[in-house]
Amino acid sequence: MAAGGRAAMDDGGEKGALRAALSGLTTRGRSFLAAGIAAAVCAYVLGQADLLRVGLLLAALPLVCVVVLVRTRYRVAGTRRLSPSRVPAGSEARVHLRMENVSRMPTGLLMLQDRVPYVLGPRPRFVLDRVEAGGRREVSYRVRSDLRGRYPLGPLQLRLSDPFGMCELTRSFSAYDTLVVIPRTEPLPPVRLAGEASGYGEGRQRSLALAGDDDVIPRGYRHGDDLRRVHWRSTARYGELMVRREEQPQRARCTVLLDTRQIAYRGAGPDSAFEWAVSGAASALVHMLERGFAVRLLTDDGTAVPGDGADGFAGSTQESADSAGLMMDTLAVVDHSDGSGLSRAYDVMRGGNEGLLIAFFGDLDEEQAAVAARMRQRSGGAVAFVLDSADWVQGDVPPAGAEAASERRLRLLRESGWTAVAVSPGAGLARYWQQAGQQGAAAQSAAAGGTTGFSGGWS
Repeated sequence: MAAGGRAAMDDGGEKGALRAALSGLTTRGRSFLAAGIAAAVCAYVLGQADLLRVGLLLAALPLVCVVVLVRTRYRVAGTRRLSPSRVPAGSEARVHLRMENVSRMPTGLLMLQDRVPYVLGPRPRFVLDRVEAGGRREVSYRVRSDLRGRYPLGPLQLRLSDPFGMCELTRSFSAYDTLVVIPRTEPLPPVRLAGEASGYGEGRQRSLALAGDDDVIPRGYRHGDDLRRVHWRSTARYGELMVRREEQPQRARCTVLLDTRQIAYRGAGPDSAFEWAVSGAASALVHMLERGFAVRLLTDDGTAVPGDGADGFAGSTQESADSAGLMMDTLAVVDHSDGSGLSRAYDVMRGGNEGLLIAFFGDLDEEQAAVAARMRQRSGGAVAFVLDSADWVQGDVPPAGAEAASERRLRLLRESGWTAVAVSPGAGLARYWQQAGQQGAAAQSAAAGGTTGFSGGWS
């Protein structure tokens, strides 16, 4: 990602630039000016002509530096490049800065400073020596954040000073960039889960365009078509050569549901239950996209991402790449919602052809557990990772009967067809992902009367 802009050292009017330069006098420049004025006053009072000449020299030096600096006419172009522009939390990104002198005269000493949010680290500063006409300088610095989010970088600032250090002028570029810190993701093991609808194995299915010879949907012959696919009955009917349509690949679907209700989570910070759920949703999205699924992100308030394409799912390979970036950008800034229930997400799933549903729930009361149980009827398979946020708050003693209530809600989800896993702090999603696969295999074995074979799984 690259962005940049040009900063002119002579922008602004002459009077405005002169006022800015006078206000930019350094401590040295102000000291020289004050000493010169004081010497001139003393020379006038004492009648010392030599002291007056010294005072005028001391006072004139910073003023001359101001005038020379203001009348300096050269232009500098700056470019910033992020590598990469989207980085997981806890990882580093490098920012490359390039400065180019596009004027016909060399610059003086320049100090380069970039504005950076404090969570990314200290504000970087660089001192650039004289840059010849047409010359360029390149510097870089690193940024890192343990907190996901979108962080602006810039605008870039240049500080110009005279050789004597009497005055400094600051000019700012107008362009800035945005660093996106996405949630941490972890690789997930290939497992098979029970309860998924038939036809969703390995993330792909094939749907034929014809069910029999009488149900053919032909198209006109095109140069290069295999003559063995010519449909002679349609050719005779239409009077031109017609061929059968090819098998159309249809990508299996997966919806990743993230519960963001504020009342469902307790605690805050990188190690909180909510941040684990966000990171888990990101890992599931990446894993399912790698398996060839058309994936979408759904939150409890009914917001679906990417929201375009066929039924809101990612389409072609390029669209999947763009949609993956959009979903990760959404997770980078997702926050708690003010909602109290999951009914809006349930309404979005009214189509009944959602494919696989992977949900990350916070605390569920009896009512919301019942809503989640009804979601299972609108999906081909359902896996739930349930976080009891009381376990994630250190020093918090859960109320009596809380563990039994949590078990009842898990049992309700499992009885409705969910593969439900309780999540405790201290382990990553990969462990619970494997556990979900084992539960799914056990459930299918029980449903098949003790056999170990199962169909419609995914890996």
